[in-house]
Amino acid sequence: MCAASPPLAGGAPGADALRPLLDTVLDALRVGAEERGGPLPAGGPEAVAARVEALGAVLPETGTGPHEALRTLVRALAAGAADPAHPLCAAHLHTPPLALAAAADLAASALNPSMDSWDQAPAASALEALVTAALAAEAFPAARHPDALVTTGGTESNQLALLLARERHAGHDRPVRTVVGANAHHSFHRAAWLLGLPAPVTVPTPHGVLEPAALAEALAHTGGPVLVAATAGTTDEGLIDPLPELADVCAAHGAELHVDAAYGGPALLSRTHRHLLDGLDRARTVTVDLHKLGWQPAAAGLLAVRDADDLTVLGHTADYLNADDDTEAGLPDLLGRSLRTTRRPDVLKTAVTLRALGRSGLGALVDACMSLAQDLADLVEKTPGLDLRARPTLTTVLFRPTEADDETVAAIRRTLLAEGRAVLGRAEADGRLWLKATLLNPHATPGDLAQLITLVEGSAHR
Repeated sequence: MCAASPPLAGGAPGADALRPLLDTVLDALRVGAEERGGPLPAGGPEAVAARVEALGAVLPETGTGPHEALRTLVRALAAGAADPAHPLCAAHLHTPPLALAAAADLAASALNPSMDSWDQAPAASALEALVTAALAAEAFPAARHPDALVTTGGTESNQLALLLARERHAGHDRPVRTVVGANAHHSFHRAAWLLGLPAPVTVPTPHGVLEPAALAEALAHTGGPVLVAATAGTTDEGLIDPLPELADVCAAHGAELHVDAAYGGPALLSRTHRHLLDGLDRARTVTVDLHKLGWQPAAAGLLAVRDADDLTVLGHTADYLNADDDTEAGLPDLLGRSLRTTRRPDVLKTAVTLRALGRSGLGALVDACMSLAQDLADLVEKTPGLDLRARPTLTTVLFRPTEADDETVAAIRRTLLAEGRAVLGRAEADGRLWLKATLLNPHATPGDLAQLITLVEGSAHR
């Protein structure tokens, strides 16, 4: 190796090369967070962009060296971050990752297995097989042979679910139709477009959930093979469709059921709240994201299937990765585990988290966040001048100033963003705009929730 060549992360020397660099990174993260001083940087998009542009050339003729580059850019990124670890950063399904999961992700990056052939990822592929089987069994406890694929998140998982449905009915004289509620994730419409399927039939959800009678009416007028996509944890309100009843309707009309549980799926790990997902096991496929209520760095998605045989249609051969004679000789074939080729070992951080915390530890985190949502709802109900949309089902709370118009509600949110004081989302319900708090930080306190209310009240009265 040339003496001037920068060191590599892997191998036995990699740890020694990483150690001083990590000290620099950790110091820069701390300094940047202290400079930010809140949930996001103040000043809005133009101010943030100006601070980043002021760092200088992206590709200088002569490099500044590893420590300066890390110190400068990591500090700038941290100072300019919307930090989900801050209790007042509560707009989206954007979780603060566990430190142990982030540490595991470092190991995955250093080793850099590529999950497209066994000879690039021997232990990682074996670990993925164990973890996906275990998590699939959580979704389908009575199934004989469930399985799951690791994905980049709900969008990819939902697309895979539609692809599997399309292929199951490939010989039918009509293409598979997707029926979704108006509350469903936007990815179903994009997936149908990408897969060359008819646009989804969209059923109105005036009460925020897909109602069985409305679904039955839609199915009575929808011909051909049908995949119904229900939701367990809607993006706007965190609501859960009535899964047992929807499964009954699907069975009566010969339709298949997919459940998008990207948000609510990890409630399976909570003994207290698992019942919210009754009926989930009657689906044929289920989407789950562990970078939401699982506290993993993105990406950590799954598509669980009740019957692993459904995955055989994803089989694909590239001689340099899974030649037939290698497969026959016992080398695992990984190309059918994803539509991607090069793929990170995202399963490692999840495996570390499952082992470290266990079902009870993760379930306790779910319970803590759901309790916080109830506490925030209590505060809103007790605060004159604020209206609560409804008691929360998962960890999402919608509220707004009494009698405020939509322009005022939107302005409150943007003001708090521009000042760097709080990150709240927005959602439309019952024809009005609401402020949305998505509580995914199990370390948030009642005092943090009270501060959030105070900030909203102050902005509303300006």
